Amino acid sequence: MATDKKTVRLLILEDSQNEAERLVSLFRNAGRATRVHRLTSSEDLADSLQQTWDLLIAAPHSENLSPAEAIAVIRRQAKDIPILQLLAGNDSDSITEALALGAQDALPQGEDERLILVANRELANLNERRARRSAEVALREAEKRCQMLLDSSVDAIAYVHDGMHIYANRAYLQLFGYEEADELEGMPMIDLIAGCDQTRFRDFLKNYDSVHGAGDLQCSGIGTEGRPFRLRLELSPASYDGEPCIQAVLRAESLQSELEEKLREVSCQDLVTGLFNRNHFLELLDGACARAVNAGQPACLAYLTLDYYAQLHADLGLAGLDQLLADLAALLRGAFSADAQLARFADDAFAVLLSGPPEQARDGLAALLKKVEGHLFEIAGRTVQLTLSIGVAGLNETTPKAQAVIERAHRCADQLVDGNALKLYDPAEELAAEASRGNVAAMVRQALEKDSFRLLFQPIISLRGDNIEHYEVLLRLIDPQGAQVPPADFLAAASEAGLAETVDRWVILNAIRQLAAHRANGHDTRLFVHLSAASLQDPTLLPWLGATLRTARLPAAALILQLDETDATTYLKQAKTLLEGLAALHGKSALIHFGCALNPFNTLRHLPVDYVKIDDSYTHNLTEEEGRENLKVLLAGLHAQARPSIVPGIESSKVLATLWQAGVSYIQGYYLQAPGPALDYDFPSEE
Repeated sequence: MATDKKTVRLLILEDSQNEAERLVSLFRNAGRATRVHRLTSSEDLADSLQQTWDLLIAAPHSENLSPAEAIAVIRRQAKDIPILQLLAGNDSDSITEALALGAQDALPQGEDERLILVANRELANLNERRARRSAEVALREAEKRCQMLLDSSVDAIAYVHDGMHIYANRAYLQLFGYEEADELEGMPMIDLIAGCDQTRFRDFLKNYDSVHGAGDLQCSGIGTEGRPFRLRLELSPASYDGEPCIQAVLRAESLQSELEEKLREVSCQDLVTGLFNRNHFLELLDGACARAVNAGQPACLAYLTLDYYAQLHADLGLAGLDQLLADLAALLRGAFSADAQLARFADDAFAVLLSGPPEQARDGLAALLKKVEGHLFEIAGRTVQLTLSIGVAGLNETTPKAQAVIERAHRCADQLVDGNALKLYDPAEELAAEASRGNVAAMVRQALEKDSFRLLFQPIISLRGDNIEHYEVLLRLIDPQGAQVPPADFLAAASEAGLAETVDRWVILNAIRQLAAHRANGHDTRLFVHLSAASLQDPTLLPWLGATLRTARLPAAALILQLDETDATTYLKQAKTLLEGLAALHGKSALIHFGCALNPFNTLRHLPVDYVKIDDSYTHNLTEEEGRENLKVLLAGLHAQARPSIVPGIESSKVLATLWQAGVSYIQGYYLQAPGPALDYDFPSEE
């Protein structure tokens, strides 16, 4: 499974290709996915700086590009790239010189564990700086939008500091009869309050300051003409240009509530049809989505598009088309019940929000299609016939955002090529379409829904006379074209889509079914099943697993849960809790890809696993003396802890003698048997 940390974009200034690859391995073994470029010249550096990088590691010396020159170029271009300078020694003068040049840190070459710690610190600092810059940009944009809203607001708004105006919008100026904001500069706000109310106003401000909260006051204001008028004053704490102040919102009571209501009504309407406009309908739809999710009140959205709209526009002109839309709106009003919310959503589209599921609205919408088709519209002395295409999408407890519902209904309407038809959104059809377009997450969802993942089994063979049948369970996904999706791709997609736990449970459930049937024939078989990082952290997994095993009448030891070393290191506390709970159920566990961490035995010391599977990178190097020695050292540590070892990736018989002599407990690989759909390996019998 992919780690939670994002890919590190790494620059390495190092003449030795082998040393550069060793540095990359350090990061990958520490659970950091990396994208790497080795710098070879000043021109190469200039080209590379056209892209974004997260970290530069510089060797003590380089023939074609000195570390000092590289640092100077990066600083000259103001690139935010943390630089770690490796040194030949550990003297303070060299460290001081590197820091003075602009490196974030300097450390002796070869101190690998310290290098990873320092790199993690600098990467975390870099992410915080980037997040802060993004937040500052967002803040400036938000402040700009707020200023625009203030300037264009119909409410009279001013900001006051120590009783003096520091800002007033156009509506505020007009309320008191001023032309420019400059006329209010330096003027106390109390000067705009009628003399009879100034004492009340002053007391109100004192009380406001004492409680530091919002409040309102009804008083009389006085404009440039000297005539008082009644107003309601609302104060609330605010800031302007970074300074704390008071926001004052003034509303003249001379505005009649009837007029205000009319203005609100007009702001919600489409001027041509008199129906709700798009913005107001979106608010209604947001409310319906909330009720569907929180209160379980289903609803549906019907998206109605006019067929051949461009031709209608060309034939009728803009004025004739507006008349047609108004007549159609009147017809639609009569076709729906009073509780339906009807809006003109786009130039060529209407939207209707109906209570109940889509199936309940099908007959009424089908009748509407016939009614519109049979209606003769009279436009400027000519008869016009019209048809609609209607897409329908439901709102229920699983509904995403309102925009997604609109897009679903819109797509359904667009798929009606010949028009004059109705189509309800089908999640399965949509999922299949996304999968056909190559969306791997959609393929995973479809496989879960259709139960179409494939399980393969590969035997794990004992070199020490153990007659228990062991298999590893492997998951496979086939795309709509019949090709196999690489496991790394679809497992990463499942993790990003939040489906990793669901996939794990599918695998466990289906593996248990096959295992129960196989053991019923007299086989003492056990399966190794992998757990993702998400399942590792799931506190409900063990209770579910225990109930599932009891239902299948299987002993807990028949299923061996595998944890990836990287996941177990990242979530060590959760991994320990899970494995202790599994042991309490008499279940078994394994740690896989062992040996990639900087200090693998430190992780292993905290985890009560029953098996340890060596990372297959150790198997690839067994033809070399160094590789054999590395494996023997790792195995010696495991034997000292009495941990049974599994070596995967066995491709030929040449390494079997080496593994036997090294004390390996189990082996696995294509030499023994390729993964297959059946539990059919011929294990040696007890005789």
